[in-house]
Amino acid sequence: MANPKNLFLIGPMGAGKSAVGRQLGRLMHLNFVDSDEEIEERTGVDIPFIFEKEGEEGFRTREVKVIDDLSQMQGIVLATGGGAVLDAESRSRLGARGFVVYLYTTVQQQLDRTKRGRNRPLLEGGDREKILGELMTVRDPLYREIADLMVETDGRRVQAVARDIVDALG
Repeated sequence: MANPKNLFLIGPMGAGKSAVGRQLGRLMHLNFVDSDEEIEERTGVDIPFIFEKEGEEGFRTREVKVIDDLSQMQGIVLATGGGAVLDAESRSRLGARGFVVYLYTTVQQQLDRTKRGRNRPLLEGGDREKILGELMTVRDPLYREIADLMVETDGRRVQAVARDIVDALG
């Protein structure tokens, strides 16, 4: 698929969706959008605050709306939140409206990449490795279900991952 109108990045937290997405936007001359950043911009508060006040369910309701809105745009690279695939409608919309790239990373790599981040409400107050493993068990099949391309990111530089995606698109 040469030069898709939209490129949607899915995958777990710590896979590199935002960093790779920014690089892809530059390489492909497409606008980069991050669904989590869009939610924060629309609400005026950060994601941990939304989780604190509305719980995960409130956040997911907002996420479904943002994914619907953003996936209707043209000429974008969209980095989705790790849980965006939990909603069947969001999966359907992403799959129908653009080229979906699953950035795969292992739980071990996720642990390393998320250890300094404070913007990860699902990892608060528990065994991070166990939580990440459970999330991967549920979400990996959903990522694979809609992915047009899967790219491993473990131990790789952002530029190399982005170049692999551009090359795969032809």
